[in-house]
Amino acid sequence: MRTPRRRNVTSAPAFATLRCAIYTRVSTDNGLDQDFNSLDAQREACESYIKSQAHEGWRLVPDPFDDGGFSGASLDRPALTKLLDLVDRGRIDIILVYKVDRLTRSLADFAKLVERFDAKQVSFVSVTQSFNTTSSMGRLTLNMLLSFAQFEREVTGERIRDKIAASKKRGIWVGGTVPLGYRVEDRHLIVDEQEAETVRLVFDRYLACGSLFRLLIDLRERGVTTRVRPLATGKTIGGIPFTRGPLAYLLQNRVYLGEVNHHDKSYTGEHKSIVVKDVFDRVQALMVANGRKQEPARPGSNALLKDLLFDDRGNRMMPSSAKKGGLRYRYYVSRALMEGAASLVGSLGRVSAPAIEDAVIQTLSKLGNSQQHTDKATKAASTQPSGDQQNVNAQSPDVHSLIERVIISRTRFTIIFSRDGKDRFDVERLDVDWIPRSSKPQREILPPTNDPNHRMDSDTRKTLLAAIATSRLWIDELVKGKVDIDAIAAREKRSVRGVQKILSLAFLSPRIVRAALDGSLPRGISMTRLFDLPIDWRQQHETLAII
Repeated sequence: MRTPRRRNVTSAPAFATLRCAIYTRVSTDNGLDQDFNSLDAQREACESYIKSQAHEGWRLVPDPFDDGGFSGASLDRPALTKLLDLVDRGRIDIILVYKVDRLTRSLADFAKLVERFDAKQVSFVSVTQSFNTTSSMGRLTLNMLLSFAQFEREVTGERIRDKIAASKKRGIWVGGTVPLGYRVEDRHLIVDEQEAETVRLVFDRYLACGSLFRLLIDLRERGVTTRVRPLATGKTIGGIPFTRGPLAYLLQNRVYLGEVNHHDKSYTGEHKSIVVKDVFDRVQALMVANGRKQEPARPGSNALLKDLLFDDRGNRMMPSSAKKGGLRYRYYVSRALMEGAASLVGSLGRVSAPAIEDAVIQTLSKLGNSQQHTDKATKAASTQPSGDQQNVNAQSPDVHSLIERVIISRTRFTIIFSRDGKDRFDVERLDVDWIPRSSKPQREILPPTNDPNHRMDSDTRKTLLAAIATSRLWIDELVKGKVDIDAIAAREKRSVRGVQKILSLAFLSPRIVRAALDGSLPRGISMTRLFDLPIDWRQQHETLAII
């Protein structure tokens, strides 16, 4: 800080220190390994500008903000994200760039950034274009430059798209991912006979198997995998079993008929076909027929934990549903199971959607100070019609903002919290012991409970009461954290599933327990019949036909 100059007798106030951040960007990573690259040149020019304004109190912050190899068409850049975070925290006063298009090439994005800067009283300076956003003239000049930059980008994009469309109409291969069965020579697709045999096998086996699911299993058993592709980094990708999406795309790709695809149309190409038209048409007809058998997709998703739920082997649990007797039942199914890879499925491949959603919601409710986030979802869960299992607040943004993922197994689920969840609950992850109820409840015709000739016999009653008492002792041990289900199974020399069945008796309704005590349960209700009943007591009574 320099010593204030004196005018007459009055002293001018010293300039306040202005914290300056330099942002640099280049669209490609070519040349970034050089000793002096484009990012260095941009930073050097900005540093010189800051030094020229030292008398105004400008000071450079030490943190670098360099985005090498990132396009200006998007704001999703690591260094820019870091810079904006410091702006929001009030740690920056001035942002300098070499040229305005280093910050963004989109006028709409720039308007958002300027609004964000203004909210924190941050100025923006382009050192080679001699303006900043602190003045109205600077704003006008900046908007004009950005308008022309955006116009140039859009015109260039239109010109490239028109050229691609014209080339494809002439049947010319214009690049992109090379389909399995072909290789590229002199910018032309050439049939690779070894891979072409794999493509023909896939088409033939689909007609033989009759469905994608059976085809996935068939190809896995035959050891058929995707193409192995080397990357510029030296790594390779591919060589893995086919999954449902890529396999369906392969079966519908008209490239194998010798055509070139362009949006929803195709044109006769310069390359040779791999699949004969008769086989291709039969495959398309079968795929259409199989598609008609499936339920039409309903608008939106009614799965509260969509994209959040995983099994304990890392497979995403996908929302699914089934309709039976006019009622719809919702589930989450391991993606590995849906793709025919049963050996890769975790300990729980399928779980009732309302059951796990309700368990997660109740867990959040118990963490304290979370009621305002879960009231809406809890209300939706509690008002679901029995058996219909519609949804638990289909689009609850609160759960997705608090949770990063939920990992589920046969004996527990683990909640891993997002940054918002960590801040709110002061916990990073939470393990919850939980026994999923059976998705296939047993059903049988039971005699009326008021018939004195059809009461539970004494031996069954004695066994049941002992099992109920045992279940409550085990629950108490679990709640106090003394043991887990695996430890109980080892101690009692039972399977984990056997322990889960006994534990489910601890959640019987008081009416059922009283009926067991006085021996008034119907003779048809054995201990096995009481395993894995719904948690809801009313549903238990309806299942057992207890009035």
